[in-house]
Amino acid sequence: MRADRGRLVSVLASGLRDLALAEEVLQEAAVSALSHWGRAGLPRSPAGWLLQVARRKAIDRLRGAARDSRKGAALAILLDEEAMPEPDGIPDHRLRLIFACCHPALEPKSRIALTLRTVCGLNTPEIARAFLDAEPTMGQRISRAKAKIAAAGIPFAVPDAEHWSERLDTVLATVYLIFTTGYVAGPDEPRDLCHEAEYLIRLIDRLRPDDPEIEGALAMMLLTGARRAARIGPDGASLPPGEQDHRLWDMSRTTEGRAILARAMARRRPGPFQIKAAISDCQMADDGPDWPQIAALYGALLRHEPTPVVCLNAAVALSEAGDPARGLIMIEELGAALSHYQPWHAAKAAFLAANGRTDDATSAYLEAIAQAPTQAEAQFLKKRLLMLSETAPKG
Repeated sequence: MRADRGRLVSVLASGLRDLALAEEVLQEAAVSALSHWGRAGLPRSPAGWLLQVARRKAIDRLRGAARDSRKGAALAILLDEEAMPEPDGIPDHRLRLIFACCHPALEPKSRIALTLRTVCGLNTPEIARAFLDAEPTMGQRISRAKAKIAAAGIPFAVPDAEHWSERLDTVLATVYLIFTTGYVAGPDEPRDLCHEAEYLIRLIDRLRPDDPEIEGALAMMLLTGARRAARIGPDGASLPPGEQDHRLWDMSRTTEGRAILARAMARRRPGPFQIKAAISDCQMADDGPDWPQIAALYGALLRHEPTPVVCLNAAVALSEAGDPARGLIMIEELGAALSHYQPWHAAKAAFLAANGRTDDATSAYLEAIAQAPTQAEAQFLKKRLLMLSETAPKG
């Protein structure tokens, strides 16, 4: 079940058009297996047995509700499938399931939770812990998302060619959010969301090969993830790539990420995830981050994603490349849009310090520390504030 749950749910949901029902009948089939296999031994194809029994349980449920046209259609499909012999192999419809879970009609957090639940197999308590939500709240969120898929008739299908790009962007954004959530999580988190995100993006790449943006997303996760062991120093403070111990980087992941990025770029269809992967690669240059190249790449990314957050990162890169005065102007212009965004306060503090405005920088550092999402980030900012006070002119 742990290995095949995603494939089984995707096959059942594709026929039933009801994700909640697909999960329920699969769970009932698993309970039946505990009893039946204990007496008769394992069947030739355990996954095929579970699929057949789950279909029969769904038929029993749907027969009583066949007056509903959608349920009647699902029943007809199941009856046809039930007449077929027990399958040796399970068709892989997980890409359909991922697109349904990441449909734009669902809010981003619900997309993430539903994808982790149905495709990765995380349970509700694990997902709630990852997002610092109460378990009942997360359970209700997942239930509402399943109900919306059923009520809105969201298809379990890969989009047609004309809709592929816009829908893929939603899927990749969802997987990216799963990755970043895991990347900033503390070391005590029992389920590694970075690992789950990498599993998803590798699955998508395997099911839909030769797409440069999928390859770009995979390369970005590999290159960024390669630095995880070095991102927190011995004193518990987070470290930017330029200050990390390169010996702690995972060179096998770095090599694979660079090879995948090169393959994606050779297709000459640039996109935002390829650019993000290139930025991550430039942060890992042998002599330290290549800030002029990073600034140029953020300029290109802004053409794809003209958001305040990307503009903030572009300003940081511009400052690091040698123009802190221009960077500070850009930062201050973003105040209305990002005043509640903790990284904006952290960047503003660094820029003010670089421009000699010590008192203003101190205030900005204190605000950034108060809003820091993790203890490691707070510790990093406290060190910067201490350095600022030590170098400030006395008088």
